[in-house]
Amino acid sequence: MSTTNARRNDMKFEIVVIPVSDVDRAKGFYERLGWRLDAEFASGDDFRVIQFTPPGSGCSIIFGKNVTAAAPGSAQGLYLIVSDIAAVRDELRGRGVEVSEVFHSDGVYAGTDEPYLFGRRRTSGLDPKRGSYRSFASFRDPDGNGWLFQEVTTRLPGRIDSGVTTFASANDLAAAFRRAEAAHGKYEARLGQRDANWPEWYAAYMVAEQAGTELPS
Repeated sequence: MSTTNARRNDMKFEIVVIPVSDVDRAKGFYERLGWRLDAEFASGDDFRVIQFTPPGSGCSIIFGKNVTAAAPGSAQGLYLIVSDIAAVRDELRGRGVEVSEVFHSDGVYAGTDEPYLFGRRRTSGLDPKRGSYRSFASFRDPDGNGWLFQEVTTRLPGRIDSGVTTFASANDLAAAFRRAEAAHGKYEARLGQRDANWPEWYAAYMVAEQAGTELPS
């Protein structure tokens, strides 16, 4: 049977379970991150669940008592996508959270560092070319559950619906404007005059950047 015209059923990934040993300690930590407390529910002394959502995220975490049989601290490689990794790192450090230095991969998949998407050996500093998907920073919650910030400014083709442009927060939108401004400045320099149609150019640049399609030049 052909499924060409079948209606696609959305499957929205919304919850990740985080195993913790001390619910109140974990709650305090994720509150300190500035994440939104969505729900807290208890049933007697045997069950308790808490839900938090990172700023701008469509996915939330839950943890609590008798929520999972997984060992506390066993959740690793949890990615948080950001548009300005240095700014996010500074923000969390200002909240008293211990965050690693920013690092990037040299393409080596062996070594003593914990695995992450583009390698295993951490090289200090931002990716030299400031490539999207290439710069990271890490932190852990009190139980040792491991989180990775990954800087993404331009999506690879096919990663999002090219007909839809959305920004998760005012900060993400502002960062997109700044990148468009920098690119447009180079465009005007090549043009040799002021571009009166700069709003259209900005819009085209921001949409293409998010969709991972060819940028205006």
